[in-house]
Amino acid sequence: MNGPLTAGEPLAPPPSPGGPSRDRRQPKPAPKKKSPLRWLARLAGALLGLLFIVGVVGAVALYGAYRHFASDLPDVDGLRGYQPKVMSRVYAGDARLMSELAAERRIFVPYTAIPEIVKQAFVSAEDQNYWSHRGVDPVAIARAAFTDFMQMGQGRRPVGASTITQQVAKNMLLDNQLSLSRKIKEAILAMRIEESLTKERILELYLNEIYMGMQSYGVAAAAQAYFNKPLDELNIEEAAFLAALPKAPNNYNPFRYPDAAKARRDWVLDRMVDNRVITAAQAQTAKAQPIIPAQFRRPEPIQGADWFAEEVRRRLIDRFGVDTTTQGGLMVRTSLNPTLQLAAERALHDGMMNYDRKLGGWRGPVSHLDAAQAALRTDWASLLGAVSRPPGMLPDWKLGVVIDATGGEARVGWLERPAGAAPNTASEPKTGALSLSDLGWARPVHDGRLGGSPRRITDVVHPGDVVMIEVAAQQPAAHPQPAKAGRSAEAAPRLERVILRQIPQVQGALVSLDPTTGRIFAMVGGWSFETSQFNRVTQAIRQPGSSFKPIVYLTALEQGISPSQKFLDAPVVIDQGAAGQWRPNNYEMNFSGPVPLRIALEKSLNLVTVRVAERVGMEAVAQNAIAFHVVDNMPRVLPTALGAVDTTVLRMAGAYASLAQGGREVVPTLIDSVQDRDGHVVWRAPGRDCEACDNAAQPPVLADDRKEIADPQSVFQIVTMMQGVVAHGTGYEAGKGMNRPIAGKTGTTQDFNDAWFIGFTPDLVTAVWMGFDTPASLGESETGGKIAAPIWRAYMTTALKDHPVLEFAQPPGVTMARWDTGSGSRIDAFKPDQTPGASGPVGGWSASASSDDIGNANVPAGGVDSGMGGLY
Repeated sequence: MNGPLTAGEPLAPPPSPGGPSRDRRQPKPAPKKKSPLRWLARLAGALLGLLFIVGVVGAVALYGAYRHFASDLPDVDGLRGYQPKVMSRVYAGDARLMSELAAERRIFVPYTAIPEIVKQAFVSAEDQNYWSHRGVDPVAIARAAFTDFMQMGQGRRPVGASTITQQVAKNMLLDNQLSLSRKIKEAILAMRIEESLTKERILELYLNEIYMGMQSYGVAAAAQAYFNKPLDELNIEEAAFLAALPKAPNNYNPFRYPDAAKARRDWVLDRMVDNRVITAAQAQTAKAQPIIPAQFRRPEPIQGADWFAEEVRRRLIDRFGVDTTTQGGLMVRTSLNPTLQLAAERALHDGMMNYDRKLGGWRGPVSHLDAAQAALRTDWASLLGAVSRPPGMLPDWKLGVVIDATGGEARVGWLERPAGAAPNTASEPKTGALSLSDLGWARPVHDGRLGGSPRRITDVVHPGDVVMIEVAAQQPAAHPQPAKAGRSAEAAPRLERVILRQIPQVQGALVSLDPTTGRIFAMVGGWSFETSQFNRVTQAIRQPGSSFKPIVYLTALEQGISPSQKFLDAPVVIDQGAAGQWRPNNYEMNFSGPVPLRIALEKSLNLVTVRVAERVGMEAVAQNAIAFHVVDNMPRVLPTALGAVDTTVLRMAGAYASLAQGGREVVPTLIDSVQDRDGHVVWRAPGRDCEACDNAAQPPVLADDRKEIADPQSVFQIVTMMQGVVAHGTGYEAGKGMNRPIAGKTGTTQDFNDAWFIGFTPDLVTAVWMGFDTPASLGESETGGKIAAPIWRAYMTTALKDHPVLEFAQPPGVTMARWDTGSGSRIDAFKPDQTPGASGPVGGWSASASSDDIGNANVPAGGVDSGMGGLY
């Protein structure tokens, strides 16, 4: 075996280290048995590696998703100083609530003022882990996911797991879109909110922002809406009911679904037990109580104050904007006097109805019930109940149906709720008598013309006619007649007397204010705010007619012309060539020759007024009209001296207030002050500041720093002359029986389209206007002195009832003297250089007067016999 090995020959085993080599093979050891755990370990390692990879990829994906959804999210820092949308409130001068201005009806309540039982009820119902989670509740999410999986395919809305913080994020920073992306954004924002705000602040926002149904936002508004009580008066079961509402306010409305509302409330009570807010015994006691809702009743509105409130709303929007006005929680104090407002509305309504009865005629019933006579007599109440109340019908009027009509009387039925009964109390049927003797005014109207007075009751109404009526006040008999023998005293009771009513077609306006401050006490902008929100005090552009003349005469007095100076009352004709002639005329179409200025104003003589205006110059007249805020600008032509300018009722009232104040500028105001939600005064009417009022050491001194816009002596002269208008002239109807100094002026425009009376005492100014919205004649001879002055007197009689009789303040330097006017003696004010009763050369017509002084645009077609403005 010393030679070389051949291929394939096996190697000899090495010699044994302990002895000689043996020529034999050793047996191979047995292979080791593989453990099954080894494969499990490998599988686990693979899974861990896979999970790691998935985790890394998932983390990257989640981070990318987070960046994607978080990139355009709103900033939550704004919630720290967030101010919820809170309604603004407007109060009358006597602190009564007049109106609420709101986009959302919400009453904000700070966290510390919310009762603990209310807080805990909402936490128990909406987010039991609220105080422990950080914006998102994983346990609630898992529970909701499992429930949604089990309900898959059943068509049900997914169960939510939103925390209170998430709901704040959704309600205040996001929209209500139902999507996964919104839920992700909601969760991100919730966690951010929790980092920025305290739990208390978050809960405060939630409880004031959440929608609770019944047009209420927040728990305080909901307590009013459902129980008509403040938040701090709620008991356990009521607090639990409010906490039941956020899930579905409309579905748990106790007025509509009392059973569903109670079931949900009881569920909330159980959650409150789980959270150890109340005991099981308290929950059982609360569950035994039914839900007794009491719908919120706002304070009775101030009758007739709608136009005033709407004008206040418009002015607030002009000054503060829509959002602040309706969402800024403003407290607005106004000058409205509810007593005077009611008196103003009644006086204007009575005046419009009197005019309508005189010239309007009977325009027919509201509706007609087509029913057989027998059915009408037995079922009239149910038939009448289906007829809608016509808009514009006054609160004191009733809707009645004519049951039968024979001879001189008709029997009328109406439905009336018992006095003092709740609004949901059923009305009771009543009947009364409509007498022909009360219907002399109800002449039929045919093709715009009035027919003759009715001779039979059926000339006016027929069975089945639905008409507006007013129950007449009962007059007790002076000498009750004893019952005849054999007849019961209770037999055949006499029917109540009813009066037929209809809504006038004519419109009117009245405004009354304090001349010292400009504070408006009453404003009525028409017949009914329900039918027309157009405010004819502030929005109707009308011509003032002869009520403009005091501006012309004041201009003359300021130029030194005396009240006794005579002007010629004679025809004036200006040739306009192809346009015709301008011939202003007096209302009575007569001429008096030389007339003192005083008498010309009393009689409202147009021809004298034109001559006065031509004498003093229309530029001076225009400057006075602008200074007194009658107009912002006006043509410098003679027809405007007769009131052919465009203005408003409120502007004219303000101008007359400046006269009452001796030529001091008076700016009418409706709002006294405005406070923000924190009570800070953000606006106050000019002239109401009192810097020294906080100084207790000395009484405050109120300086009159109002602008002087006219000479006080001249103003006192015109005021004295205007007292003659009321005492002896065209305004006599206004002052009849009032027995106090009153100054004023009537106004009637061309073709009797507008009727005015504006008058004042030293402490109250009132302007009245009547006309049609589309200018049309009120009727021949229907002047301001005839139809507007009586309305003024009716209102002022009530308004001045408890006022002392005051004289107009006489400025230094004028002398009061009696003189003979030729039409009787008068007392007037004269300046130091004027002689009472004296007159210079009679004021005539300037030779330089031409067509340029009247303006072609102001002359109507033909131009002949045109008054061009004031008539009377």
